[in-house]
Amino acid sequence: MIPVIMAGGTGSRLWPLSRMLYPKQFMALEGEESLLQNTLKRLHGMNCSPAIVISNEEHRFIVAEQLRLIGEKAGPLILEPVGRSTAPAAALAAIEALSQEEDPVLLIMAADHVIKDVPAFQKTVVEALKIAEMDKLVTFGIVPTEAETGYGYIRAKGLTSTLNSADEPAYPVDEFVEKPDLETARLYLDSGDYFWNSGMFMFKARRYLEELEIHSPEILRACRAAMKHTSKDLEFYRVDRAQFEDCPSDSIDYAVMEKTRDAYVVPLNVQWNDIGSWSALWDIAEKDENNNVLKGDILLNEVRNCYINTTGKLVAAVGLEDIVVVNTPDAVLVATKDKVQNVKEIVETLKKQGRTEHYNHREVYRPWGKYDSVDTGDRYQVKRITVKPGAKLSQQMHHHRAEHWVVVSGTARIEKGDDTILLTENQSIYIPLGTTHSLENPGKIPLELIEVQSGSYLGEDDIIRFGDVYGRV
Repeated sequence: MIPVIMAGGTGSRLWPLSRMLYPKQFMALEGEESLLQNTLKRLHGMNCSPAIVISNEEHRFIVAEQLRLIGEKAGPLILEPVGRSTAPAAALAAIEALSQEEDPVLLIMAADHVIKDVPAFQKTVVEALKIAEMDKLVTFGIVPTEAETGYGYIRAKGLTSTLNSADEPAYPVDEFVEKPDLETARLYLDSGDYFWNSGMFMFKARRYLEELEIHSPEILRACRAAMKHTSKDLEFYRVDRAQFEDCPSDSIDYAVMEKTRDAYVVPLNVQWNDIGSWSALWDIAEKDENNNVLKGDILLNEVRNCYINTTGKLVAAVGLEDIVVVNTPDAVLVATKDKVQNVKEIVETLKKQGRTEHYNHREVYRPWGKYDSVDTGDRYQVKRITVKPGAKLSQQMHHHRAEHWVVVSGTARIEKGDDTILLTENQSIYIPLGTTHSLENPGKIPLELIEVQSGSYLGEDDIIRFGDVYGRV
């Protein structure tokens, strides 16, 4: 069995904490480690190959760093140049898996789910493996606990008709249904014929590609062409951009599972949550005596049933009930818990207005470390830069800005034109416009410095790279 971790989502329903450049799967929203890290650790102790991780090209260094932090040896890290939903992503994984094994079974998982009962999850996967090895395409149906309107549903065909006699049976899929209204969801729950659609699957790699060729041949054709021209970059596998951009965008559900005659649903009862909204995060989190979930520096007076999360500044709340408040350095969300699904519409508005708050945080992660845009004004920008020990920024120059650097802590090795300079705490340097330069941390502790940019244009695209250890030239 080869696990396939889908880590390419943007998590827009958890804005403003989740942004396109640093979405929810890379955050520690439940526990001490990120959702991606927990997804990989969920497989520990199982008889499976290293996982294939599929992510957005812009997230590649975040994925690699998070795997390194937990000592995880993954299989190929496949980079999608553009998002094309889950059916093409699974096709890329299946093509790669068939180059490793004769006909492995793929376990398709999202990187942003919470599963609290890991032993039950592993037991169900082992049972589902028996079904997949019979050339069936398995989807995992979550045993519903309430009439939930935020999930799609799977209707099982004849719950008395099972494919195997194990404790975890498999039922033929009758139909997939979209997210229902509350009245319909109650009918689904009362009937006992429906499961929540988890978005997790298991099937043989070759079997999936056969079904894709029958029902969505354009996807298969584009993915095969994209994988034929894969280039290796460090530990990453880049698929051909032009070929993959031509691939139709579709989910595994629509492209294959709704059309095949061999779809089976295996019940999964593991305290699952896809953290698809702030109210879902409130559901699973630890609460205080007034049923509030609190993260950060918060003062309350007569507040009940609320979710409040703040980064940095104090949040004081008075007389609130059933409210979500999320404060980040550059944006604040205030919503009623029953309307948090509409956050996606705010994100779409930000995109239409050409703003950047949906795209990145004030603090931006890079393979060498991170920077925080502390202040921005007309013709100037101030950043706090952190460079990891041993890391180095690219050799570069700027056409439209000059830079002043002040070292706060650590040691900086700077190449400025033909000169190499070492700076330590409280020392500074000026980089004129048009000067080739690079910055490196040769020490064993993080390098912290303040950068003041000044010039006519301060965008991140005013970078001409001449050399880069991370392959970004």
